[in-house]
Amino acid sequence: MCFSGTLGAMNIQRLLPVAAAVAALSCTAHAVDLMPRGAFVVGGLAEHETYTLSAGAIWPWSWRKEAMGGELTGLTEGYVSYWKARAAAGRQSFTQVGLVPLVRYRFSQGRSDWYLEGGIGISVMDRLYRTPQKQFSTSFNFVDTLGVGRSFGAQRQHEVGLRVVHMSNGSIKKPNPGENFLQLRYAAMF
Repeated sequence: MCFSGTLGAMNIQRLLPVAAAVAALSCTAHAVDLMPRGAFVVGGLAEHETYTLSAGAIWPWSWRKEAMGGELTGLTEGYVSYWKARAAAGRQSFTQVGLVPLVRYRFSQGRSDWYLEGGIGISVMDRLYRTPQKQFSTSFNFVDTLGVGRSFGAQRQHEVGLRVVHMSNGSIKKPNPGENFLQLRYAAMF
């Protein structure tokens, strides 16, 4: 297999275990119903000209609970992100793979199109994130997500949301500056 350009510069060995796990889950999806029920794209930006573009799959949970006049539900998102950041020698790119479980609160006993969501997940990058302003010490990071969104369509099959996402290693190793993104997300359920 031949890789060129940005993909050729990646450290593929770090991403292979994650890719193998995703492939294994896909192969067994029929046995335990792990087929995704939606897909999404996300664009985001952080300080100092760092941008990210992500695509992923959505697995809604069957769990539901009434709370505080609304309804709590959950979903899990798996994604691949492409980061572009300003580095000392010009622009540098990074690839990230992540998995984030989210709890979602929908107003009016779940009848509202508006929702709030939050969750903590994990991710791994193909190499250490380094810019003139920040330097991560691990390629493994936690992903903290808070967001607001609105569903639309006859069966709420479309979503648009705004998220604040913080990525850091949780002080596993220093330095741990973290990176904060403001993200715009579109999702389609199927």
